[in-house]
Amino acid sequence: MPEKWTGDITAIMHIHRITGMQLAKELGYTKEYVSMVLNGKRSPAGAEQKFREAINRILQEKGQG
Repeated sequence: MPEKWTGDITAIMHIHRITGMQLAKELGYTKEYVSMVLNGKRSPAGAEQKFREAINRILQEKGQG
């Protein structure tokens, strides 16, 4: 079962129209791996912080952060 933070990230992505591909590129991961993490199939250490920081960088680039 996915952790709560993954739902938060997914909601932010939806609201701000951030694609999985954009997030994957910012993180340096494949879109498939990002999907696995967000869907609770993988739980790497420190993932929440890395994903939140990447989302924040994307939002800043878009002028929304």
